[in-house]
Amino acid sequence: MAITWENLDKLSSYKKLQSLKNAVSVKKELSDANAAERVKKYSVPMGAGLTYNYAAKQVDDKVLAVLKELAAEAQLTEKFAATYNGEVINTGEKRMVLHHLCRGQLGNNVMADGANKRDFYINEQKRIADFAEKVHSGAIVNAKGEKFTTVVQIGIGGSDLGPRAMYLALENWAKATGTFKMEAKFISNVDPDDATAVLKSTDLAHSIFILVSKSGTTLETLTNESFVKDALKKAGLEPSKHMIAVTSETSPLAHNPDYLEAFYMDDYIGGRYSSTSGVGGAVLSLAFGAKVFDDFLKGAAEEDKLATNEDILKNPALLDALIGIYERNVQNYPATAVLPYSQALSRFPAHLQQLDMESNGKSVNRFGDAIDYVTGPVIFGEPGTNGQHSFYQLLHQGTDIIPLQFIAFKENQAGNDVVIEDSTSQTKLGANVTAQIMAFACGKADSDPNKSFAGERPSSLIYAKQLTPSVLGALLAHFENKVMFQGFVWNINSFDQEGVQLGKKLAKTVLSGKADGALKAYTELLDL
Repeated sequence: MAITWENLDKLSSYKKLQSLKNAVSVKKELSDANAAERVKKYSVPMGAGLTYNYAAKQVDDKVLAVLKELAAEAQLTEKFAATYNGEVINTGEKRMVLHHLCRGQLGNNVMADGANKRDFYINEQKRIADFAEKVHSGAIVNAKGEKFTTVVQIGIGGSDLGPRAMYLALENWAKATGTFKMEAKFISNVDPDDATAVLKSTDLAHSIFILVSKSGTTLETLTNESFVKDALKKAGLEPSKHMIAVTSETSPLAHNPDYLEAFYMDDYIGGRYSSTSGVGGAVLSLAFGAKVFDDFLKGAAEEDKLATNEDILKNPALLDALIGIYERNVQNYPATAVLPYSQALSRFPAHLQQLDMESNGKSVNRFGDAIDYVTGPVIFGEPGTNGQHSFYQLLHQGTDIIPLQFIAFKENQAGNDVVIEDSTSQTKLGANVTAQIMAFACGKADSDPNKSFAGERPSSLIYAKQLTPSVLGALLAHFENKVMFQGFVWNINSFDQEGVQLGKKLAKTVLSGKADGALKAYTELLDL
């Protein structure tokens, strides 16, 4: 059957779904005598030992049946197959979307730029692994013959948020398991205070800097590179002996003597989807070793394979996406909170914020026509239990209902804990997760309205034994695929980001001295 691209409001299953608004009371379901059975039943295995539990979502078998119809009518798994088989899915930039190929071969051989793209990505991964091994063994050293001990990534957006979140997610695990090789730091903001703070706390003589820019022309990144080069020169160091690049083969950074080495990506990997490419591969392989990065990719590949399943109850990313559509387009919920009960995932919500909002923050369909239904929600979050003492107040008693996505692990990474009042810290952390799920769902009646909780706040729980490289890869791929499926349902292009371009162009106008009118007036406020 040929693939068709239709707006959501043209699908008969969507019209059927609208009739099921507020069909399920999660408060009633989780207060029922059979609630324990629901918790067990509404659960789907994910890759790498993760599980997606949606028992606290406002769905039942009737809603799920219509979501299954929607998935079939919108041809969601067929569109995913078209993606990994190399069709031009990014209509805005007329490009293929190939980040799945960085971690596995799901379908046909994809040829582009005169090469088999899977072979190309594997070769770059091997080149990065070889380079990292030489740095770790001392085959590549600084000018004094001393080993490098720190790696600093210079990038912005997808070249920073994803890799930074992944590094922080695995740092304690690597230290606990003896796989930690080098400390990693990150410079992203063009604000000179960012680069200054990082450089002042860094042993420059023993540091490798990774410049990440696919085009080789990203203004903020090149500005920070100049900042770093200036610091290296002032320290009496030759920048070209301390810098590598991750870029495209056609960029000015490629085959450039200013860099020790260059590793390549291509236009088919979007920045926010690039953590499993060389963008994440270089820094993670240097920090933890190539095997850790490979395990990370294997976890992502496991989740990608599950995402091909037509049965939504065996496809956690698709199921999560469809429930999100129900919440956004039928229940009219405006936002989603991502709440990892793991300090290691402290920057994971920030990465997902970019992934989701840059991908699905669109008001025209993939053909450029205006749409008259809502698309991507606002994404935000912080680690628990910190968030409980800040914005959970609004989540519990605010006027908007905001769906919640909890992430939790049975064990911590460091293997270090203490017993206080008959329970460990990890046990207390887990107790807070389960308590919050029930508190949000069921609420609490009280004669004092200020102390009354309405409940009916839906949530999901993604959990595993421990946050490891493969688990992290599967977790990342789950959300990448969720965002992709939702974009397909909304009939939008999730793979370009024109919304970030206008401000850049106006900034260049300011810097050129050609600003006029209100723009000039604003520049004068800052003495530009």
